[in-house]
Amino acid sequence: MREITLSKAVNEAIAEEMRRDPSIFVIGEDVAEAGTPFKVLSGLVEEFGTERIIDTPIAEPGFMGIAVGAAMTGSRPIVDLMFGDFLYLVMDQLCNQAAKTHYMSGGKLNVPLVLRTNLGATRRSAAQHSQSLHALVAHIPGLKVAMPSSAYEAKGLMKTAIRDNNPVVIFEDKLMYQDKAPVPEEEYFIPFGVANVLREGTDITLVATSSMVQVALKAADILAAEGMSAEVIDPRTIVPLDEDTILKSVRKTSRAIVIDEGHQSYGITGEIASRISEKAFYHLDAPVQRMGAMDVPVPFSPALEDVTVPTEQTVAERARLAIRGDLFHAA
Repeated sequence: MREITLSKAVNEAIAEEMRRDPSIFVIGEDVAEAGTPFKVLSGLVEEFGTERIIDTPIAEPGFMGIAVGAAMTGSRPIVDLMFGDFLYLVMDQLCNQAAKTHYMSGGKLNVPLVLRTNLGATRRSAAQHSQSLHALVAHIPGLKVAMPSSAYEAKGLMKTAIRDNNPVVIFEDKLMYQDKAPVPEEEYFIPFGVANVLREGTDITLVATSSMVQVALKAADILAAEGMSAEVIDPRTIVPLDEDTILKSVRKTSRAIVIDEGHQSYGITGEIASRISEKAFYHLDAPVQRMGAMDVPVPFSPALEDVTVPTEQTVAERARLAIRGDLFHAA
């Protein structure tokens, strides 16, 4: 099987779907000639033209509103939001309009819209361009939220999102655009709400999202060298969330750590950890652990930024403590 970058996988998914369905268009800042600042959409304007790959002014509320209206009236827009940090600018259009239209119209209207954006620190982009805000939209009923962890997931989830009749938000990690993974040439889809068990284990379950999946896999390697067995699960979508796969794993291993790059307080780690505690409590041999980003604005300083998010070393150390029963003695 060929290996391609995550960037190429997203590009392929969008191009394939646009060839199939003329109602699909892309709208956002610098999406046409520039192909986005990360060059993810490079080449699409040459094939589909500026009527379907539409550059906009720097006016996120405006082009998000245009996309919501277009989706309600027969189109299937893909909105490119240059940085996930700009979600704050489109919250009314996304959360009050797109998310609620199907419900408030009694099922008569759909908003088949995809909002693709990004997350992730450690790119030296400072506090306003380094946030991971997926918990904000995961909190809103009516929105689906996908978080690909590799090129394979990025393509399969994007194609599923485009064909979904509901608004979907996809978060891609900025640091992963050039990461390669095996991706089939033939068409495939990844269904929402189906987690992927990337590594089986018996001593502890590591549930990780987006780039933290790679961190969890490296932590599992560290633990394996020390004789400890970690199971690694990628939920793929946090809305809908595949509870069954996560709970089945925890009931087997009796321990769990949830790892996510969003701020730890009131975030995805807390939500998944609480579901494990509620539904697998009597199978637990240790408290469910959460590892997220520090509750601080992301620093610009490389030395400071690097310590704000979980690493394979910190995840492995937390797992050791859980497996050995030393969590209560940790500093």
